[in-house]
Amino acid sequence: MAGHSHWAKIKRAKASSDAKKGQIWSKLARKIIVAARTGGGNPADNLQLRYAIEEARAANMPKDTIENAIKKGIGEVGSTNHEHIIYEGYGPGGVAIMVECLTDNRNRTAPELRKIFERAGGQLGSTNCVAWMFTQKGIFTVPADAISEDELIEICLDAGADDVRKEGDVYEITSQVSDFTKVKDVLTEKGIELIQAEITMVPNNTVSLAPDKARQVISLVETLEDHDDVQKVFSNLDIPDEVAAELEKPAQ
Repeated sequence: MAGHSHWAKIKRAKASSDAKKGQIWSKLARKIIVAARTGGGNPADNLQLRYAIEEARAANMPKDTIENAIKKGIGEVGSTNHEHIIYEGYGPGGVAIMVECLTDNRNRTAPELRKIFERAGGQLGSTNCVAWMFTQKGIFTVPADAISEDELIEICLDAGADDVRKEGDVYEITSQVSDFTKVKDVLTEKGIELIQAEITMVPNNTVSLAPDKARQVISLVETLEDHDDVQKVFSNLDIPDEVAAELEKPAQ
């Protein structure tokens, strides 16, 4: 799980600019629209929508933007149809990569992603070529100085979490997807600060590469994440500490 902690810190460091924040909000709005269209506009009855709204709130998306996205999803406001597609492939060094997309034109998205992979020395693969290497989990990140490890473990395990471990200056908590909301609610009720709370694909095993190769994979992931149709990118790369330290520094 150390690789996941590094990825999370790098993304937080790079998501601070207004331009990046606007792009993130746009992608989250698209996710809300699709969730509302699929399961209705009431988050109490639509778990996918509830998770999308929670993710949007965590990214500080304005309330009216969230509400407008829901209205688009249920047809009160015009909206383009998007479909959810997972693309899979390999990065430099054979690292497994999954790319979650919402696209209104798969005939455009697939060739564009293939080109991004190939330019980075990777390869877009077939369906399920790497999916078996990942498990969907709930992930929570808590500052290590916010609470003692023993107290956090007791709270989390009682709430149904699978594991709590310290990774540098944070605690990383994992749960089953079915227990995500319960664990999040308990942590919130206890007043425990959450740096991150999301449902994500966690690699069953990670791959270590030399720093130069690791940088190539990170560059590929960042290029994929900048694509308008891409929601999230998951990798089984275990980022070397020296590379993570370099990339976690906020841009000047």
